[in-house]
Amino acid sequence: MLREPFPLVEDSFSRLPSQSNIYGLCQAGKQELLAATLKGKVLCFRYQELQHKVRPVAKEVQFTYIPESCLNLELQFTPFQLYHTEVQFAEGSNETVFLLSGHDQRIHLYKENTSLHQFEEQPVEKLFPELQQLPSNVLWLDMLTVAGSRRLSVFGCQNGCVGLALVDQTSPEVLQSWCVQFDSPVSTVQLFPLSSQPEASRLGADKRVGMEGYNLLVTSTIEMAVVYRDVQERGLSWPTCLSESDQWDAVLCALVIDLDFDGEKEVLLGTYGQELLCYKFQPAESGQDGQFQLQWRRSFKSPLLSLIYLDLTGDGLRELAVLTLKGLHILQHSLTSTADLVLERLAQKVSELAVSYELESAKALSSEEDDASAQATPT
Repeated sequence: MLREPFPLVEDSFSRLPSQSNIYGLCQAGKQELLAATLKGKVLCFRYQELQHKVRPVAKEVQFTYIPESCLNLELQFTPFQLYHTEVQFAEGSNETVFLLSGHDQRIHLYKENTSLHQFEEQPVEKLFPELQQLPSNVLWLDMLTVAGSRRLSVFGCQNGCVGLALVDQTSPEVLQSWCVQFDSPVSTVQLFPLSSQPEASRLGADKRVGMEGYNLLVTSTIEMAVVYRDVQERGLSWPTCLSESDQWDAVLCALVIDLDFDGEKEVLLGTYGQELLCYKFQPAESGQDGQFQLQWRRSFKSPLLSLIYLDLTGDGLRELAVLTLKGLHILQHSLTSTADLVLERLAQKVSELAVSYELESAKALSSEEDDASAQATPT
């Protein structure tokens, strides 16, 4: 039984000239999206002001003339996921690198050669010892920086293997590793904390977060999606299944965000069965485990391939971009319900400030009375 109504409204839909895949959507800057098709065309999607109204615009990106300053890398393998991340070195410096998984059962590392001002492929074990000797082709990869110059790394493979590692970045050295086997290809893996406070940061973000309460979401093409709780302490020994997540064909994409602004993250799943599912963690009573419960689902007219949550319109409120086989849907929060929530939060804050002011005033008055009483007492 669904607990909540669908909280978003569709603002626009842009049809693609041909279908895309699960790697076909990415964020380009703060307010733009790039959507790639299997026939080689790339579309840039953004909102712009036209005739005093903010409207969605989709334009093809032309790669006919590539600037001489751009570097072309010839690949000898079929690429899967391209992932960029930031590594920390012993001397305290940071550097952005690219990781590209391929059909050759390897993850390729591309790092800048500062003397030549270009990126070159380097042995992945040099900076990522946890990514060597892989059991199968890696379909999805995720990383998270944690305290003490360490990182959590996770990969999901075509043969169903999921590998998780805690790594000291300064050595670099694998401190601890875990592995679990699924019965079908792993479509996505994602590390996250349940709470939005403090916000978890991806490698490469400005701030870093501590080691408390990190979880791992794993989705596969046949089985139910699973969240492994508190992975830095328990590894992969505390799984929680997302019930009914296997009822709408394969889960192809996932996203963990705070969609209802309550400080607790929701898990979104996009399926080949054309459904968008939203799960929320419900704490249990003492002595029992909490569960992720299905809050709502929304049907589309074609399979879902990718999800991104970003502020496309520049109004401070993020939109949910949903890439399907037929095109790109942009879903927005209801402005009415969001405004009501802002007013409710402001009223609550004003009430808290009023109570705090009354307490401080009472303390100040009591202190003045005590001082006056002390002065009136004869010596």
